[in-house]
Amino acid sequence: MEKDIKEVLITEEEIKEICKRLGEQISKDYEGKKLFLVSVLKGAVVFMADLMRNITCDCEIDFMAVSSYSGTKTTGVVKFKKDLDINPEGCDILLVEDILDSGITLSYLKNVLLQRHANSIKVCTFLDKPANRQADIEADYVGKVVPDEFIIGYGLDYNEKYRNLPYVGILSPEVYSKK
Repeated sequence: MEKDIKEVLITEEEIKEICKRLGEQISKDYEGKKLFLVSVLKGAVVFMADLMRNITCDCEIDFMAVSSYSGTKTTGVVKFKKDLDINPEGCDILLVEDILDSGITLSYLKNVLLQRHANSIKVCTFLDKPANRQADIEADYVGKVVPDEFIIGYGLDYNEKYRNLPYVGILSPEVYSKK
């Protein structure tokens, strides 16, 4: 795996600091509210696990699985693979995402949850890549803004590989341009 990395973009130590900073701010903002963290599978599960350990207010968690990607490109169509196990009505939802890229997936999820009468919906993304935004959506909490590169590690993948890297790296173009 290491040979496929062009460069390390975010180190393990930087990841810890990002999770701590975001956790402190979220704890402050949601004190006394019914916080419901919703992780977008699969990529955000690693980030959400670290983030929630840095949140000091009461919170519940659940997962949704959707996809709008095939390989390295968005298809523009969101496919639902797993829905929430609980009814979000009246909850203050924080959608936890690994990377806000095109915005298509998060925009779709936000609209679905609004239709289900959530009290509030905000977005927390580990990484924000505004260069590729196709939907009108911004994150309320951002770990780090990243360049328009193919990023892997810390939950982010290329064809289900590299999720287990403990840092965030830029994938060498030779890896994904072989196809």
